[in-house]
Amino acid sequence: MGKQLTAGDICKRKVTVGYKQTSLVAAAQLMREDHVGSLVVVDDENGSRQVRGLVTDRDIVMSVVATGLDPEPLRLEDIMSEHVVTANEADSLLDLMRSMREHGVRRVPVVGFQDELMGIVTMDDVLKILAQEMNTLVGSIDVGIKQERARRQ
Repeated sequence: MGKQLTAGDICKRKVTVGYKQTSLVAAAQLMREDHVGSLVVVDDENGSRQVRGLVTDRDIVMSVVATGLDPEPLRLEDIMSEHVVTANEADSLLDLMRSMREHGVRRVPVVGFQDELMGIVTMDDVLKILAQEMNTLVGSIDVGIKQERARRQ
C-alpha cells in the first residue's frame, strides 16, 4: 500500500492573504489578480502568519453587493468569517473531507504545528485527487480484462 495522503501533501502552498485592515476593494482586486475565490485573513505574529479569518467572493457579493452597501469604506474584518475551519498538515485526506462535509465548507486553510498558515485546500483540489484515484481503479479494471483475454487466447 502507498502512503496515505495528508492535507499537507495536497494543499496549495501559495496562499493569497489579506489583513483585517485590507480594504474590501483591494481584496477583491487581489482575488481577481490571483484568480482565487477566497483570501485567508492573517496576522503576522513572531514571523509567522496566524489565521484570523476567511473571506470568499461569495461573502463580498452576499454581504456587500447584494445589500447595496458601498464597498469603499469596508475592510476585510467587516465581513470575514472569524470561525475558520482549519486542518493540520498531518490530517488525512479522509479526515479533511469529513471536516469539510461536517462544517459545510469548500476551502480549508492548512496550518502547521504552531497554527501558522502553511497552505489551503479547496474542494476542487480534493475532487482532482479523487478523480485521479478513480482513474487508477479504472486502469486496473482495464489491465485485468486485457490479462484475462490474453490467457484465453
